[in-house]
Amino acid sequence: MAAYQFAQDAHILPTPAGIFYAVSTEAADKTRYFLLSLLAQADSQVLDEEFLIRATGSKDAEEAMELLYRAQGLGWVQAEQQPREAPVGIMEEVLPGILGKLSSTRKVLLVDNQGLFLSAHGFSYELAEELSVLSADLTSLYVRHQRLLKNNINIASSAWALVNSHGDSELGIWPLHVGGCQFNLVLMGAPQFNQQAFVDLIWVLSKRYLDLPDSY
Repeated sequence: MAAYQFAQDAHILPTPAGIFYAVSTEAADKTRYFLLSLLAQADSQVLDEEFLIRATGSKDAEEAMELLYRAQGLGWVQAEQQPREAPVGIMEEVLPGILGKLSSTRKVLLVDNQGLFLSAHGFSYELAEELSVLSADLTSLYVRHQRLLKNNINIASSAWALVNSHGDSELGIWPLHVGGCQFNLVLMGAPQFNQQAFVDLIWVLSKRYLDLPDSY
């Protein structure tokens, strides 16, 4: 423990990169448990020993601090002097404003694990329904071929994209795993996930769908 020291009055939250790691697969591990447990709170918490042990599901402070140290080194957590609150409001009303920030075209759609769209920004109702069906079909396609993609050719990503002649994504479908549920984020243009809006999206979903065990 002597090698570690808590920053005074630091409020901890995952970074966008940390959240992307946490929700990009359904596989469970201690780091994903820790990152998502930070979003099980109504606001960012002051980082202290008691909270860290609980948030990491660790058996003692030494194990918890080592996990935090690794997450910091990977750029998956951040500390702020002021607390940050989870987005407030009914999910269906809050999501469109968040979704619109996540694409260069501001055309973004969130689909649930049944292939029904939960919220959209920049798409008409009819187009959102059609894209929801497309995302469900591609999810099914990935499931059928994931052994080839993951094990045989070692592609970790399960996202899909239609690309232009330069290889840039024109339409992308990004799976998100929260609380045992899979969602698909469908967007036109370049994804813009490296910002607080991406954390806020998962924070909103976590408030409704996340049910973490006592430990991992």
